Amino acid sequence: MHLTGYYSCLLRLRGATSFLFTEYQYVGIFMAAFAILIFLFLGSVEGFSTKSQPCTFDRTKTCKPALATAVFSTVSFLLGAFTSVLSGFLGMKIATYANARTTLEARKGVGKAFITAFRSGAVMGFLLAANGLLVLYIAINLFKIYYGDDWGGLFESITGYGLGGSSMALFGRVGGGIYTKAADVGADLVGKVERNIPEDDPRNPAVIADNVGDNVGDIAGMGSDLFGSYAESSCAALVVASISSFGVNHELTPMLYPLIISSVGILVCLLTTLFATDFFEIKAVKEIEPALKRQLIISTVLMTIGVAIVSWIALPSSFTIFNFGTQKVVKNWELFLCVGVGLWAGLIIGFVTEYYTSNAYSPVQDVADSCRTGAATNVIFGLALGYKSVIIPIFAIALSIFVSFSFAAMYGIAVAALGMLSTIATGLAIDAYGPISDNAGGIAEMAGMSHRIRERTDALDAAGNTTAAIGKGFAIGSAALVSLALFGAFVSRAAISIVDVLTPKVFIGLIVGAMLPYWFSAMTMKSVGSAALKMVEEVRRQFNTIPGLMEGTGKPDYANCVKISTDASIREMIPPGALVMLTPLIVGVLFGVETLSGVLAGALVSGVQIAISASNTGGAWDNAKKYIEAGVSEHARSLGPKGSDCHKAAVIGDTIGDPLKDTSGPSLNILIKLMAVESLVFAPFFATHGGILFKIF
Repeated sequence: MHLTGYYSCLLRLRGATSFLFTEYQYVGIFMAAFAILIFLFLGSVEGFSTKSQPCTFDRTKTCKPALATAVFSTVSFLLGAFTSVLSGFLGMKIATYANARTTLEARKGVGKAFITAFRSGAVMGFLLAANGLLVLYIAINLFKIYYGDDWGGLFESITGYGLGGSSMALFGRVGGGIYTKAADVGADLVGKVERNIPEDDPRNPAVIADNVGDNVGDIAGMGSDLFGSYAESSCAALVVASISSFGVNHELTPMLYPLIISSVGILVCLLTTLFATDFFEIKAVKEIEPALKRQLIISTVLMTIGVAIVSWIALPSSFTIFNFGTQKVVKNWELFLCVGVGLWAGLIIGFVTEYYTSNAYSPVQDVADSCRTGAATNVIFGLALGYKSVIIPIFAIALSIFVSFSFAAMYGIAVAALGMLSTIATGLAIDAYGPISDNAGGIAEMAGMSHRIRERTDALDAAGNTTAAIGKGFAIGSAALVSLALFGAFVSRAAISIVDVLTPKVFIGLIVGAMLPYWFSAMTMKSVGSAALKMVEEVRRQFNTIPGLMEGTGKPDYANCVKISTDASIREMIPPGALVMLTPLIVGVLFGVETLSGVLAGALVSGVQIAISASNTGGAWDNAKKYIEAGVSEHARSLGPKGSDCHKAAVIGDTIGDPLKDTSGPSLNILIKLMAVESLVFAPFFATHGGILFKIF
């Protein structure tokens, strides 16, 4: 039994579109309710007064009323949410159409297929980067009509843009992750391990749901996630700049320095893309991974030059940056170094992630070798690899924090995060390339195309698995810097002079905040497990009850498996989302800003570690399985072939790693960013009315 390529693509497109529309309906209700909450909380700071008030950071001047901040924060929140939805949805559409085109191009050779898949990813990357930049720039200019010279109020209200973007990203990541992994686990456990049929075999009832999941989780989810990081880092930098000399003296060009960095990034990524598609031609499978790695290096080098030029042109030679109540004198070359250190830290994190997740290196090969003695040793080796992979990225993040804070305080950390995200278009092109190649292989298998074409798409997919892990590394590293910058902006806005961990108020927040990523991970992992359980039972039922299904004469019920994934993901995404969205509100209202600052610090410190180890563990198990399946080296052939006990142990490891690398791990970076930006948006209310319990007792 084979499906035509057209019919297979149609099923995927319908499934992905249907899921996203259903998800957006539920999330839309949540967003509307949250928008009302923003308006009520921020409007009540001054009792919904329409009178001008003394400015927060300069009491000698008058600024726009708190009610204006409430209205414009609500509008920017809805703008951010809409832009995030649009970015994810359009990315999914692009990827779905690109899947079939990549399969067709694979008939002509691996080089043609690579160019199609990579260009499709690049279109998504440029779309997202340009969308985020354009909407933010338009919002700033429209808000400026009302705010006039009150730049502090203007950019404080703009922070809602980052909150809206990340809120949608959280539900997209969690919902999409549950969808894709429930289908993936069901398809693999029953299809590969029990029935011994190939991956993406059309006889497998869960195969369409699995491929739809790649589009809604890896494409739409990652797009919304990186958009959220970009929006938040821009907002954090703009808030700090608005109370520095740029904002006080109303210097527009230096004020918009964060947006200028992103603009240069788009141009640099456009030039970098040509190196993969036009300047150098891919002729063999072994050239794919080096070509993708070259993208990272070239974009980083060109971006360093671009940032140096714009720092010299756009910034005055000397200026002051707000630093917790004082103004710190900063030189333009120091700000360039802040951006540069974030940019190069991102590259280091990317290459370390590649080392620990690519089957070309010893860590993954050791994990594959451990499958000789069964699934248990595979799991032990994979967990150890994940924990070890945290070391160098954390040192890279720590170094970039130290350097950027030393030069330009919290503003330096915000622009370091922007530096890491400045090549977001290239990063997304590399990341989206993986799922596109994976689905192209699925179409080739389901349409019964020749074995040679499937080998080419598998080669593209193997490189894509590693690059997807690199994309997750970038997202997590930038999330750490973004959330720290937002934390600094929150502390400044809430008028906290010092965060002292020795005080009970802060320490209880710290220890509770460190626990939250574990609670969140438990919820998302169990959600995947519950959904996968239903999927496995359904796939087994179909194999046992549909006559001729294994022989290829019977037709599986794909729609039922798609429905199981859709229902489970919509139902299960609400509790983790509510945990993240409600925690800052509950802590801020009941315990006050000091305890909330502890919660944010604790969540940041523990969340980054868990996110890196979870993503890399899952990526390593996935590529260990593919290492055995490909059988390229003598060592790999000694572990195979497909269907052997060693391969089955690798499939079990891969199945355990699926929710780690595609649901819990990537969602954690949104958790730490979202809690920080939400705290910043609600900071005026928490500072005025928060800490009810401590006031009573």
